[in-house]
Amino acid sequence: MNSTESLKKRKDFKIVYNKGKSLANGYLVMYIYSNGDSINRLGISVSKKVGNSVVRHRVTRLVKENYRINENRIKLGYNIVVIGRVNSSKASYKDINRSLLDLLRKHNLLEKKK
Repeated sequence: MNSTESLKKRKDFKIVYNKGKSLANGYLVMYIYSNGDSINRLGISVSKKVGNSVVRHRVTRLVKENYRINENRIKLGYNIVVIGRVNSSKASYKDINRSLLDLLRKHNLLEKKK
């Protein structure tokens, strides 16, 4: 992920939760907050309610991979937190891809195709 760093610290997540804007669909919740930089920072959170560690890690990998594939279409300068909902444990790769793109579109973070 060239233009994206990880969001790791609890205080950074809290800033995005408290000051950011959130939207949700069946599989994911997405919070965004402008960071004023020329890069994005991505944080992924999957609760223990979703499943055991294997299931949670699978959801995390699916979100990260779908973000990576679409990274060149995403506008820069945002802290993005993606939260996996309970239904995401049964979701396929395509379901997560559709869900992620839907939330990015709703947040107006996707650049138009040329």
